[in-house]
Amino acid sequence: MRKTLLMSGAFALALPLVAVADNHGDEGEKALMILTSDALQTQTMAMILGNAMRQQGTDLHILLCDAAGDLAVDGYESEEAVNTPPSNPAGQVKPEGMLKMLMGEGVGVDVCAIYLPNTDHSEEDLLEGVGVAAPGPIAEMMRDPAIPVYSF
Repeated sequence: MRKTLLMSGAFALALPLVAVADNHGDEGEKALMILTSDALQTQTMAMILGNAMRQQGTDLHILLCDAAGDLAVDGYESEEAVNTPPSNPAGQVKPEGMLKMLMGEGVGVDVCAIYLPNTDHSEEDLLEGVGVAAPGPIAEMMRDPAIPVYSF
């Protein structure tokens, strides 16, 4: 598998160079993104990168744990929007809006198995289509060398 360094536009100054596999044309490429951060910019950047991965053909699955699980609660709204770089015509985005967009594009989303028992929320409070992750299947994905795991 060939590795390529990726960087673009305004993100080139703000983000370190990251080596990623250059196989976005391969059928069946999968990735697992685990988001735990409560930081608005981190949540938003994770969604931006997840969207770019999806656009490049990756079958993405997102696991939301700890404070990031709130993004999957129906009616949740971030306090403010995040400004995007000048190269992005969106202007401002919120991570929960991007999450809903990704779900609409077929991205699978789960909250961690311990999220609901440690909040005042129930499964009925989650956005339609959000599941509760079972440890076994997530562990299988994490152990599969063909499935990269990204954590934010």
